[in-house]
Amino acid sequence: MLTDTQMRELLTRSKVIAVVGHSDNPGRTSYQIAQYLKRVGYKVYPVNPTLSEIDGEKCYPDLASVPEPIDIVNVFRRSEHLAGVFDEAVEVGAKSVWAQLGVVDILLEAKAEDMGYPLVMDSCIKVVHARLVR
Repeated sequence: MLTDTQMRELLTRSKVIAVVGHSDNPGRTSYQIAQYLKRVGYKVYPVNPTLSEIDGEKCYPDLASVPEPIDIVNVFRRSEHLAGVFDEAVEVGAKSVWAQLGVVDILLEAKAEDMGYPLVMDSCIKVVHARLVR
């Protein structure tokens, strides 16, 4: 798990966030947090293979389809899918993975630590951003 200082640095230096599991429903948490991230200045790419667009913006089927380098992959998928998203993030060269509240994979935590790869789990990026950056 990253320290507050490390999370602040990650959020401060990052510009591009891919939101995996982004919903097109304004009532869903993934939609609301993506909107917040846009409002505070991040370039947000929605990633959801079941949608072609969200609010008139292209939605990407996977991380490999995102057209620019990704700083943070923000994950809104169940815990059992986190390792697959993590592996895809590493494969495309994303700099970090941030799994939302309730999304945890203890074995993956050890793998990320061994790799020296920044992984945040069970943490809301919006809450942490508001607490550490704003």
